[in-house]
Amino acid sequence: MLGRITPSMISSSTLNDINSALASLERSSAELSSGKKILEPSDDPYGTSRAIDLQSQLDGLTSYTSSVQDGIAWTQAATGAMGNISDITQRVRELLLQAANGTLNAGDLNSIGVEVTQLTEAVKQDANTQYAGQFVFSGTLTTTAPYRSGPEDEFQGNTESVSRAIGPGTTLEVSTNLSSVLGNGGGSGDGKLLDVLRTIAQHLTEGTPASRAELASTDLKNLDTNMEALISLQANTGSATAQLRNAATRIETLEGALSRALSNTRDADIAQVSIAYSNEQAAYTAALRSGANIVQESLLNFLRE
Repeated sequence: MLGRITPSMISSSTLNDINSALASLERSSAELSSGKKILEPSDDPYGTSRAIDLQSQLDGLTSYTSSVQDGIAWTQAATGAMGNISDITQRVRELLLQAANGTLNAGDLNSIGVEVTQLTEAVKQDANTQYAGQFVFSGTLTTTAPYRSGPEDEFQGNTESVSRAIGPGTTLEVSTNLSSVLGNGGGSGDGKLLDVLRTIAQHLTEGTPASRAELASTDLKNLDTNMEALISLQANTGSATAQLRNAATRIETLEGALSRALSNTRDADIAQVSIAYSNEQAAYTAALRSGANIVQESLLNFLRE
């Protein structure tokens, strides 16, 4: 035999319906305020796990982006310094051709020699270029200036490479072994740029027929050889910069793809949720009004329960 439906049962059912409508409304409100459709892991365990994995990948890419941008700035600092050295070397070549034409007197040659000495110091100043407080041409001894000012030209750094991470398990060398072009100066006799510049200045100051002959032959040839070596070094650094920029583009593309996947997994469709919120708000209001009419229990009905 079926039991009778009491006013208490009607009230309980009505209240349950109202609470259910309120829960749906609160859920939509929370999604709108947070912009997320996964508010708790229990809402979507798989989606939560996927969102965590995607966010982890994005965080990793952020560190690679920082490393790549740092590498680009590093190589650009090196490129700028080598460009200045190239300009200085070209100026020395012009002075060398001027001195070798045989029309200048000893005083003129000496003045040019003084300028070449000053330009040699300028070369070493550019070799001491820093980025973010680190010397870019000192190898891994980034706190040590590669060259001291004055007549001492010995290289103070090392030739160990400096690299930057550009991806998982992938690094790219950003250091430039400028000492392979500049060398260790006149005392070394290594035929590198600083040695050649010191020799040119010496020959200009001496002004003897033999020294003048050296200016137009051996000195000019050695200077051109080092200029070619500098150009090659600049090309290598430019290639590293291009690779870093390509890596930055790849990372940016991957970040965009991962961000979209994360948004599809975790973020709420605001337009859809807004419509649902409006409908649920109307349903909740209607439920309250209906409940107010249905649940009008008198004291006599309450006592009969």
